[in-house]
Amino acid sequence: MIDKQVANAEAAVADIQDGASVMIGGFGTAGMPDELIDALITRGVGDLTIINNNAGNGETGVAALIKAGRVRRIVCSFPRQSDSHHFDAAYRAGQLELELVPQGNLAARIQAAGAGLGAIFTPTGYGTLLAQGKETREIDGRRHVLEYPIHADFALIKAHRADRWGNLVYRKTARNFGPIMAMAARTTIAQVGEVVALGDLDPEAVVTPGIFVQHVVAIAGVATLAAAAA
Repeated sequence: MIDKQVANAEAAVADIQDGASVMIGGFGTAGMPDELIDALITRGVGDLTIINNNAGNGETGVAALIKAGRVRRIVCSFPRQSDSHHFDAAYRAGQLELELVPQGNLAARIQAAGAGLGAIFTPTGYGTLLAQGKETREIDGRRHVLEYPIHADFALIKAHRADRWGNLVYRKTARNFGPIMAMAARTTIAQVGEVVALGDLDPEAVVTPGIFVQHVVAIAGVATLAAAAA
């Protein structure tokens, strides 16, 4: 019997080791798998490469990982905002490497990894510092930059509901990077508000098929909060 459920967040992240590359879903705080991140901090692993849309907000999520000194390198499109003080401090102290990727390129490179592509050409970034040292090519009269897929050892994502096979349904904008990260990582761990019986998810509403998900953990209270916000 296929059952991808694990007992708690700590068990879900138990296989993540020092030096791993980890994609973390979320657009700011929307769709951020906070409980999985907290469990990763508790686990004590470090030297991590984090792929995320931004470099953390306030004191939680990716910001908490950086504050704890667990991140060696971050790949993101929006590293600085008014409450990114932990990233700012670590970066200025030389404790954190940054690869800045335009947001569209970030999504496209993750998608390329999930689709099994060797590389993509994109016009975004041509003629800027981000294109230095990269191959360029003219396509249909427009210059493009060669970019390579972004893979990861693990993806930590958040969904609204799941079944025991790992099929996922998302809630509104909390969907953001989750589906493409699930396809681009070797191991995907999904934090959900509720695990339902097989057949209870409308197949037309399933965005991430269970074939891309290895572990599912239901976090008490998440479903209740989502329902209250509806």
